Amino acid sequence: MAQQEKPYRVYKGGRTKGKVPVPKGPSRSRSRDGGAGYRGPGARGRAGGGGFRAALGRVRWSRWIPLGIALLVGLVVLWAVVSYLQLQSGVGSANKRLPAKAVAALSKQHGLLTTHPTTILVLGVDSAAVAGRQGDRHSDSIMLVRTDPKRHVIAYLSIPRDLRVPVPGIGDTKINAAMQSGGPARAIETVRQYTGLPINHVVVVDFAQFKDLIDALGGVTINVPEAIVSNRFDCPYPTQARCEQWQGYRFAKGTQHMNGTRALIYSRIRENRLDPAENDLTRTARQQAVTQGVLSKFTSIGALARMPFQGASFVKPIATDLSAMQLVELGWVKFRASGGNTLHCRLGGTSSGGSDIIPSEDNRNVLAMFVGASAPQPPAPASSSDPFPPGCAVGHELG
Repeated sequence: MAQQEKPYRVYKGGRTKGKVPVPKGPSRSRSRDGGAGYRGPGARGRAGGGGFRAALGRVRWSRWIPLGIALLVGLVVLWAVVSYLQLQSGVGSANKRLPAKAVAALSKQHGLLTTHPTTILVLGVDSAAVAGRQGDRHSDSIMLVRTDPKRHVIAYLSIPRDLRVPVPGIGDTKINAAMQSGGPARAIETVRQYTGLPINHVVVVDFAQFKDLIDALGGVTINVPEAIVSNRFDCPYPTQARCEQWQGYRFAKGTQHMNGTRALIYSRIRENRLDPAENDLTRTARQQAVTQGVLSKFTSIGALARMPFQGASFVKPIATDLSAMQLVELGWVKFRASGGNTLHCRLGGTSSGGSDIIPSEDNRNVLAMFVGASAPQPPAPASSSDPFPPGCAVGHELG
């Protein structure tokens, strides 16, 4: 090595202008993606974007997550608006089907259904197009429904259709004659006078069309307390010879899913050949089980999902004064009510020797249980002298 060629720079000290020169190192060639030329095993798989994981890493989640949430919220709002408009259309027709006299007979609702107690009269009318039943507007099923949103309780009160009570304009007769003689208005007045309870709303259900609603809801689940073999009513076969061979409708004991036709047949059974002790209260209990099953299904997730497409058809079998918003409120109250707190009550009495039921003195106590003024007491066991005992039960229907 020559003497003047030294492998280092000599610094002699002192002040100099500018920066001290630093030798430049060898430059590194970089790949197009900004990384080193060789990055070890697997470099080929990561080259050009690094595959799916690298693509996910490059996504700007801070931008897309809010957009996704906004889109989801928008879809929910759109679904809710379309659902409400469909329901409102059907409810508007249901409001027109209720006579103006019935609306005038109701007691005013104070506050929202979600915050204040309310009492609803439900009248089930079976005007099926079969022999002897055309034009029949008797209220086969009479039930009061009371909501108590503060306690999250719903109470049902069954009123026997053959209960003998004073009917305005007629006198003492079966309570179901009120609907036949004066429509919903007279039925409202009769029930209010006998029970002493204000009736805030009314729902008239046509059981002949009820099956269409049940089918639209996808069927209902009913708990059948005892096995049933019915008498030969509403024979499903076209010839008399085939009907004579037919043994009647059969229902097994237990919880079962029913379509509209099956549920309607179940609600119409008047005679169970497996249990001759069944009476009119048993039939009423079956009708109310179907009605309550429909109410539960109406507030289910599946029904809400179909609301934009079938909302109008859901209220086709009914006539009511309830508005669309009040039906939504009622559904919310039903949704929040605990099944274990549901109260099932019934009025009762003794047989008159005919088909009439003479009201029991205990009906007054049952009405107090119904409104929550006293503790529920179950009905006494039925007997030949007292076949229609009144009472209440918590958490399950009365058989």
